[in-house]
Amino acid sequence: MDILAFGVQADERPLIEKAFAPLHDIRCVEVFLTEDTAPIAAGHEAISTSVNADLGAAVLQTLAVGGTSMIAQRSTGFNNIDLAVAERLGISVARVSYYSPYSVAEFAWTLAMAVNRRIVRASARTRDFDFRLDGLLGRDLHGRTAGVLGTGKIGEAFARIAHGFGMRLLGWDLTENPACTALGMTYTDKDELLATADLISLHVPLLPATHHLIDREALRAMKDDAILVNSSRGGLIDTDALVGELRRGRFTGVGLDVYEAEAGLFFLDKSLEAIQDDTLARLMTFPHVLVTSHQAYYTEDAVGQIVEATVRNITDYAAGRRTENFLVPAADPAS
Repeated sequence: MDILAFGVQADERPLIEKAFAPLHDIRCVEVFLTEDTAPIAAGHEAISTSVNADLGAAVLQTLAVGGTSMIAQRSTGFNNIDLAVAERLGISVARVSYYSPYSVAEFAWTLAMAVNRRIVRASARTRDFDFRLDGLLGRDLHGRTAGVLGTGKIGEAFARIAHGFGMRLLGWDLTENPACTALGMTYTDKDELLATADLISLHVPLLPATHHLIDREALRAMKDDAILVNSSRGGLIDTDALVGELRRGRFTGVGLDVYEAEAGLFFLDKSLEAIQDDTLARLMTFPHVLVTSHQAYYTEDAVGQIVEATVRNITDYAAGRRTENFLVPAADPAS
């Protein structure tokens, strides 16, 4: 099968090409799937996309006209895909339902510790041989409270690390995770968690019900000296409201690996351009805010698992098999 993979990073390319080589012909391109780039998929029965691909109605229509009948997304999230339109057009869609939860959980902790201990500021200073400690005062997290919003596999991994730090654990989710309760986690409502936790980390999917889960009201319910970390999806936080609270001098630190308007920015080099997103530009000015480029998942282990799952999804599609990874059922290639 001829496959076109969009949005392939330089580090990913050899892993993808090696994994696909024995089974399928694959062409990797750096450009992301958009309305402008969708026509280059013409003639490819299957494509593979990244989480920031535009898979709205217009793009799906272009793909269908060009002969694409299968989309294998290299991520767990799929909020960028219009599944109803894909089904109407007869395009099968699969995702990666599982990869290393430790990659994201460990990175969330990296963000938390970096903002707590002022690592970015300290690093910038010492490069200029400025070794003062002014403004670098952090806090012990031992004995403080970690609030975990979403206690699935990644939230559980985050909680295990928090437990290792000797933190009290609060959780919020629709269903309690027995592994988390075994760590001593107390499940509570969102309002109590926000008002009590010293460190809050988000690990829920982006759905209509969770869009702006952390809105202005939620932000104002948090402690003034809380640490907020988001390594899940940008749309979970109302960024304009967050900027407003930061301007009031609130929060010890904020670590964001995702941003609600990251499409068209993240994974790209914009260093020589004027950034048109005023909210993101303002966010970057706060010294206690750390923004990274949706890289929490980006470890050899996780990317390797993502690539392997993507190969299986396309192979399953070619064989007419339906698995739990398929969001839109695979059509029978023989039909």
